[in-house]
Amino acid sequence: MADRPSAREALALVTDTFEELPYPVRKSAPDGPLGWPGYDGSRALAATRTGEDESVVCGVADVEGTRAALIAFEFGYLGGSLGEGTGDRLEAAYAHAVAHRLPLVSLVATGGSRMQEGMLALTQLQRVARASARAREARLPQIAVLRDPTTGGGWATLGAGADVVLALPGAQVGFAGSRVRPPDADPTAYTAEAQVAAGAVDALVPPEELRTVLGRWLRLLTRPSSDPAPPPHALGASDLPSTGWEAVRRARAPHRPRATAYLDAYFTSRVQLSGDRSGGADPDGMLCGFGDHEGRTVAYAAQTGTATRPAGYRTAARLVRLADRLGIPVLTLVDTPGAANDAEAERQGAGAAIADLFAAVAAARTPLTTLVIGEGGSGGALALAAPGNTWATPDSYFSVIAPELAAAILKRPASEAESTADALRIRPQDLVELGVVRGIVGPEAV
Repeated sequence: MADRPSAREALALVTDTFEELPYPVRKSAPDGPLGWPGYDGSRALAATRTGEDESVVCGVADVEGTRAALIAFEFGYLGGSLGEGTGDRLEAAYAHAVAHRLPLVSLVATGGSRMQEGMLALTQLQRVARASARAREARLPQIAVLRDPTTGGGWATLGAGADVVLALPGAQVGFAGSRVRPPDADPTAYTAEAQVAAGAVDALVPPEELRTVLGRWLRLLTRPSSDPAPPPHALGASDLPSTGWEAVRRARAPHRPRATAYLDAYFTSRVQLSGDRSGGADPDGMLCGFGDHEGRTVAYAAQTGTATRPAGYRTAARLVRLADRLGIPVLTLVDTPGAANDAEAERQGAGAAIADLFAAVAAARTPLTTLVIGEGGSGGALALAAPGNTWATPDSYFSVIAPELAAAILKRPASEAESTADALRIRPQDLVELGVVRGIVGPEAV
């Protein structure tokens, strides 16, 4: 990105008015704490060029109607680098957010820690991490917007450490800056687009859409509720299957409504959380995010009918834990033939990922609601189900294993798959009788 807006231009993208916070006063020794020759001159030149006296501007503003604390990096001031003065300002901004119960937004553009202050500059990352942890303990949402460039410690703290990470298209994003990478490194790996694919960034947002998108995120993340999300109405069949095999055929029917249809019908608007923050994403198998349902926020994690990848389970666990910390109810939609069981899924830690989701659901204090909308295939489906508050649609089933596989394990001929489905008692009405689900939802009344 050749064009690099200043900190105040970045702030103007997302808000009309901005109230700058008072900054801590730090008396600096000549040429800084290390006595670095020419450092005072470099700072003076940077101040003249940018109109700023540090690499960050901090304050408060309304973003589309939601009050928030904002931090904007000035890349023109020594590459947006972090020094002791930067740490003072960042720590004060976080403290103000905690004291006034404000969500915090960081508009990041930095090359990392300031060389002229040596290890004292690097330790500012620890200050930022502590301040961020305090905001997290206060159950305040943190959103990062990655501008160009976002590298080094700024990426590894304010950027990657945020609850939600948005990025401007084409921005350079990576821990290694352009001057310290291996000479043969693929430059496309250090982009916002690559970080989305790697599960480290939630979404790309063009500058002209940033205010609207950021406002929507802030509004959704700052509306806690203690009431469970109601299960969605059924969008498919309204009558119940007569046999277990009929339940299987209905759930596998290609025309049956899938997760996207349910989410579109349930929410008036929604935003997507993407990626497991561990190097992977499962955009085709697991949809996660927050949406507006009848005037309140509900988080969602929805399987799409495919085999769920390990990254999908880790993303869902991330969603559940974030919603739990913010006090937002969660809706999950179960629809999978089971967890992906290929060799690559095993290498990616399928078992650990499923176990982590089970743990997140079990530990959640916020209310969870589940609707089985299609196939409920074994533990790969159960991991997403809310204990004691799971519902089913008439065109769904839930089973310890697929009937065909059950027949094979029991050494029955393939022709007995249909009778095995009956024996497993996997129909919605069977699940109610067994106490596995609370009830069967019908279509919305006209």
